[in-house]
Amino acid sequence: MDGKKLLVFSDTHGSISSLNTVLNWAKDRLPPNDTICSAAFLGDGISDLGRSAEATGFYCDWNLVCGNNDYLTTVPEAAVFDFCDYRFFMCHGHRHSLYGGFHSLIAAARNNQANVVLYGHTHVPSYKNIDGLLFINPGSVGRPRSRVGASFAVIECMPNEQLTVEFWGIGDKGKIKNLKI
Repeated sequence: MDGKKLLVFSDTHGSISSLNTVLNWAKDRLPPNDTICSAAFLGDGISDLGRSAEATGFYCDWNLVCGNNDYLTTVPEAAVFDFCDYRFFMCHGHRHSLYGGFHSLIAAARNNQANVVLYGHTHVPSYKNIDGLLFINPGSVGRPRSRVGASFAVIECMPNEQLTVEFWGIGDKGKIKNLKI
């Protein structure tokens, strides 16, 4: 079995042009060209996804949660899914007191037998290992709050290897660039 990749992004906040840039980039990495086979959206812009997927022709298996700025949706605030040999807990993060530490997220991940946590809300990309759990925040596609600008992540699973995480950004004139986080 070859490796598989998961596209992870959050906080588009109506920035369809930025989301289109990301999905156009990712579309070229779908099978058979590459191994992005699934995507996780971590909230705040859930209404942007359908229009952008249709405009770009990006279709894959989606994992979705809503954020504190997503209204009138039936999408849950938290979800669990399995990808490769990992269990992912995903949420937007606004219900977990992120600015006071990760205690609530750790408890939620453990309660769901997850070993990877995907969250958004802060608009700042990060990757941490806390108490044996991997925490990944892709940053924000639409309203970044970090010096790296608009960002998203790609998680790669290879058989019998640890996950690898790459962060990507939207540079000048919509050019996608690799980021060092």
